[in-house]
Amino acid sequence: MPCVADWLNNPFSIVQGIFAQNVPNSDWEKKVTEYFKEKLKENNATNWVPSLNDVPVHYLKPNSLVKFRCMVQDMFDPEFYMGVYETVDPNTNARVLHFGKYRDVAECGPQQEIDLNSSQTVTSERQTFYCVPVPGESAWVKEISFLIEQVLFSPSTSYTPSRHKRSYEEDEDMDLHPSKQKEQHMGNCSSGGDTHGCVEPKRLETEASAGHHLISPNCSPPLDLNFPLPGEKGPACLVKVYESWDSFKVNDVLEVYGILSVDPVLSIINNEERDSSALNPMESMDTAEEQRVHSPPASLVPRIHVILAQKLQHINPLLPACLNEEESKTFVSNFMSELSPVRAELLGFLTHALLGDSLAAEYLILHLISTVYARRDVLPLGKFTVNLSGCPRNNIFTEHIYRIIQQLVPASYRLQMTIENMNHSRFIPHKDYTANRLVSGVLQLASNTSLVVDETQLEQGQLDTKGVHNMTALGNLITWQKVDYDFNYHQMEFPCNINVLITSEGRSLLPSDCQVHLQPQLIPPNMEEYMSSLLTAVLPSVLNKFRIYLSLLRLLDYSISEEVTKAVEEDFVEMRKNDPESVTADDLHRTLLVARFLSLSVGQTTLSRERWLRAKQLEALRKARLQQQKCVNGNEL
Repeated sequence: MPCVADWLNNPFSIVQGIFAQNVPNSDWEKKVTEYFKEKLKENNATNWVPSLNDVPVHYLKPNSLVKFRCMVQDMFDPEFYMGVYETVDPNTNARVLHFGKYRDVAECGPQQEIDLNSSQTVTSERQTFYCVPVPGESAWVKEISFLIEQVLFSPSTSYTPSRHKRSYEEDEDMDLHPSKQKEQHMGNCSSGGDTHGCVEPKRLETEASAGHHLISPNCSPPLDLNFPLPGEKGPACLVKVYESWDSFKVNDVLEVYGILSVDPVLSIINNEERDSSALNPMESMDTAEEQRVHSPPASLVPRIHVILAQKLQHINPLLPACLNEEESKTFVSNFMSELSPVRAELLGFLTHALLGDSLAAEYLILHLISTVYARRDVLPLGKFTVNLSGCPRNNIFTEHIYRIIQQLVPASYRLQMTIENMNHSRFIPHKDYTANRLVSGVLQLASNTSLVVDETQLEQGQLDTKGVHNMTALGNLITWQKVDYDFNYHQMEFPCNINVLITSEGRSLLPSDCQVHLQPQLIPPNMEEYMSSLLTAVLPSVLNKFRIYLSLLRLLDYSISEEVTKAVEEDFVEMRKNDPESVTADDLHRTLLVARFLSLSVGQTTLSRERWLRAKQLEALRKARLQQQKCVNGNEL
């Protein structure tokens, strides 16, 4: 029986064994998938598999089993490969069948040649996804995932078993401080005589961890890793998918388990192809730029040959990956039993963050658990964009509000709405037909990402054509929860599910579902000190409960009984009778949304009369506050 080290360290040996036992039966591929699926179901087995999100690629053993939590940034054209091929020994005429699945380069023995005319050859097709780490993934998601893996990690899959794995952030620190890198390298070499503990300095230099651009050997321009957000870290990967690729689409968040391929031969082959196409352009249909983008050096953009892939409902490591399993149901029911004190603590925490404004804190909770649950024609149902107006024109306040949100949600991004950013940032992804790839933009985000638009940064100035397009794209995202990607000759709609919070002084220039005017109950003498102390005062265990609370509630189902629906309709008719001018259909829709998220926030999956009345009360308070502000300022907010 294969041991853990076999299927983790040398999955090819498992595949070879299954292939040898089942050829020429075509079921061998299905049996490989089933074998690894069963292995990963074993207790904590998924945590034994090293993750490319946590471990720099040069510390991992080539051809070992790895996992990668990622977003599909682009899909390349399908490619053909030799699924099964035959080699022949010219001296003895002995023939051997090999599998080409999960490989980039066909292998054969020293005295063997591939018989391209063999009747045993099977040509197959696979799809290549260009995948990047989830844009805006919070540091705490990385840290907790890394800690879980550290506890259970089997060090035999690493090149350096004598020491702990280093994260991407630590590796970046080494890149920024070469003296540290040299000291650590020298330390590793001198301790003990094992050369395995020594990582070649050149390997460290090829780390693909910081920024968008990396200098690639034999390529004059820098290699653009095409991350949607500036300053992102981690690897980009070419993910080779062998089955059911039609079930995945651009912007899906996946967790893939597959065989890591960083074969240096790939770079040699790709360079030779580029050279030959430059000499004989008619020989290759691909441009040099396309070959460079689609076949980057494996040391910078590793390949993963997928054995198993699954769409992720969420990326919160504190929650079970799938909530439908029995063990997960127990976790959910246990957490729901203590929901009330968690909500009360979170409300208190956010009230302090919003300078004592408990009404704004209530609406912020509702916003953070909101999600698009359905689409009716073009209308996204469940979106709840909040405009928090009345924010002090103080970069410290809005920055810290974002930092707090960043500590609560798994993925987020703060968009500073300056004239400079609006006119020069690339918001909308567009198709580059020369390189045959989708060039990413800031609005290419995964579902359930929190986008905080800081409008307090907006100053006087002129928006140019690009700035106007960016503003329009932001408005469309908020209103329709879609982004129109630019394919030069046409636009293509990509639906999304992004939680947008707009912080502004007055009413935002952007559309929103709900405007809440901030009414600070306290003005701290030192805003920086006050806001910084909020996070340090919260226990890590309490912070983790907040994170589970916000992620879990947006995954719950919700319904309204016929009886309550009828009561709501009657109530709305009465409201219209009493105040026909100010009560509109939009008010009903918004109050129903507030009631929905208010119910979910206390763990109720159906609407009760009590929650409906509370939603009406919150809306009345919010509107009264806006009216009061309008009277004070003499203009409409």
